[in-house]
Amino acid sequence: MKLRLRVITFVVLNILAVSFAQAQNFNSRAVEGLLHRVVPAHANQFTIAAIPADNGQDVFEIESGKGQIILRGNSVVSVASALNWYLKYFCHVQRSWCGDQMHLPVRLPLVPQKIRQVTPYAKRSYLNYCTFNYSMSWWNWERWEQEIDWMAMHGINMPLATTGQEAVWQNTLRRFGMNDDEIRAFLVGPAYQAWQWMTNIEGIYGPLPQQWINRSITLGKKILQRERELGMTPILQGFTGYVPTTLKQHHPQANIMEKPVWFSVGGPTAQLDPMDPLFSKMAKAFIEEQTRLFGTNHIYAADPFHEGKPPVSGDDYLTAVGKKIYEATIAVDPEAIIAMQTWSMRKPIVEAIPSDRIIMLDLNSQKWKGSQAFWGRPWLAGIIQNFGGNTAMGGNLNEVLARFPRLLNDKEETRNLSGIGMFPEAIGHNPVIFEAASEMAWYRQQPDTKEWLYGYLRARYGRLDHTVQEAWDLLLKTVYGQQTGVETFRESAICARPALVVYGASPNGALNSQKNYSFASLWPAVKLLLTASETTKKADTYKYDLVDLMRQCLADLAIPIQANMGEAYMNNQQDSFAFYSRQFLELMNDFDRLLGTRKEFLLGKWLSDARAIGTTTAEKDLYEKNARGLITIWGPYDSSAIQFDYSARQWNGLVRTFYKPRWEKFITMLNDEFKKQPEQRYKENNINHRFRRPRNNANDFYRMISKWESDWVTHPGIITQTIPSGNELQTVQQLYNKWQQIAKTVYH
Repeated sequence: MKLRLRVITFVVLNILAVSFAQAQNFNSRAVEGLLHRVVPAHANQFTIAAIPADNGQDVFEIESGKGQIILRGNSVVSVASALNWYLKYFCHVQRSWCGDQMHLPVRLPLVPQKIRQVTPYAKRSYLNYCTFNYSMSWWNWERWEQEIDWMAMHGINMPLATTGQEAVWQNTLRRFGMNDDEIRAFLVGPAYQAWQWMTNIEGIYGPLPQQWINRSITLGKKILQRERELGMTPILQGFTGYVPTTLKQHHPQANIMEKPVWFSVGGPTAQLDPMDPLFSKMAKAFIEEQTRLFGTNHIYAADPFHEGKPPVSGDDYLTAVGKKIYEATIAVDPEAIIAMQTWSMRKPIVEAIPSDRIIMLDLNSQKWKGSQAFWGRPWLAGIIQNFGGNTAMGGNLNEVLARFPRLLNDKEETRNLSGIGMFPEAIGHNPVIFEAASEMAWYRQQPDTKEWLYGYLRARYGRLDHTVQEAWDLLLKTVYGQQTGVETFRESAICARPALVVYGASPNGALNSQKNYSFASLWPAVKLLLTASETTKKADTYKYDLVDLMRQCLADLAIPIQANMGEAYMNNQQDSFAFYSRQFLELMNDFDRLLGTRKEFLLGKWLSDARAIGTTTAEKDLYEKNARGLITIWGPYDSSAIQFDYSARQWNGLVRTFYKPRWEKFITMLNDEFKKQPEQRYKENNINHRFRRPRNNANDFYRMISKWESDWVTHPGIITQTIPSGNELQTVQQLYNKWQQIAKTVYH
């Protein structure tokens, strides 16, 4: 009998061992670490087990047994996704960028029936180059650790990883004769590295301190180690021939061609001809240095000529470029796969790379339509949702839930779809959109939008009050309704460069429009949220959403008030102009106070986080200049600048010290104009740039204001508040009471 038991035990253990071996990238210690970080007081109530993939697809299971919550998966990411699913649907809690609601009972609830979810998407990618600067420029390891856990719990298994690229470039360029002063002058300031890795710029807001480069090595190694521990396959950088313009001085025989200035930012950049012998040598050195510092997972991002023209015209050249990038990469790493953004893709380059050695990242799921699904190459469907970190509420929630299943189930048109991705230019906003997009990794069919939303709200607030449900029903018809796409382009006059008639703040954005939703119809949602239960009101997630909603109402209200102000001036109505200008400036004061109640909306935190990284006053000042520039004028002053106000962020401190002073100067100028005869007064004719915004040299006023903006960036100032102040609920109630009646008058 004992022998028989031993045989049975051996067989069972052997089966378990085989199952464990079949589970891909399973690291039980990594799962345990995740549990202790996410649910430290409850980690001992979970049992972790490895299971095989489901016909090669990632899978997780959730079950109860012997009083324990059993989480199973074929990988760490699968188990982390199981944890997130359990916390959401059984414990009704949530960790998010915008507040946490983690009120767990002492004993975790049991699962009455086993849950099993299989993803149809082998690859789930995350991050845009831009995210690393618009959101992550000043992150420390503690913040990165939180994000990587969030990634794992949201099913991400193929993140972009660029931290530390500056060190790779430094080591590479040293091998080709450039000294450290030259290299650091080539490297951009720390808030602009995304656009350098995308080959758009060089040198601006630098030189990059060595202290930053050294720090990036340590941080980059930690990020990659944790991502790999959790079973992810990070995308590192490839070499496409972008080189410093000064490299020509060290290699005069090389065919290094100058490329045009990108969007009037900085100077020209340089492209090394892929046919030149130096190209293969530099590609080899680059990948060797990157691998030495950070290892490799054999996926290399390569996006040649991003948002720019190739230096040589014709398909033959493009074919040669694609072929050479591929050949030079596999010569160093025979397992290499090229990951290519589709933003500026070119067919000859794509087709020059074997179909089993490339994957296309369709950032907003639009480019597959005109390319026969990327000419047979595997690809990922994505969402961007946000540009530059602008803070508007918005995004078609129904479309977010529908997009990936629709593409998945249309194989005739979308052949070779092999995954999905979230590629935002910035994060830390609209958490409902990203929760929806990431959870769709585990669905083959679109869930009912309202049913999904109510499940989200129960987790976000810990419960679902009737009035909260009503409020979000309104949001589902307005800011998250179907009137617009997934991406948002909703701006406020507050953030726009002053003008009599304002069309938008950023180059590609526009003022929010009543075509998206009736502005007046958003105010009842504030009133409904304010009547939530006392239990709900204690949730930090509720407080964020309440402030964010009030922010959107005031941001929208600023649009008609500013329009009234402009019309009063143009109609020579001085009293009306005085009334509306006072009202507009008063709204900005209250707006700034509202934003100051939440850490997510603080300019001071952004600036102080930047300064905290520096070890000398000079470094701190440089990092602050970078932090200021990115979210306002974008690049160094240029009379033909285009990118100013691209971020259009509605932040406490930014309103008070940047946006409001601009408008005050404009209003003062217009008040002085009333002293003149009507025919001599300021008129706004033919001054707007092609992006319908007053350009830097449009007239004397804009020459002055653009210089003032530049000074605001380049001269370190007093850091505005770095921690929230004021009670969110009381502040929203006060501002609702004050401005709701004004809104009624304005809208009617």
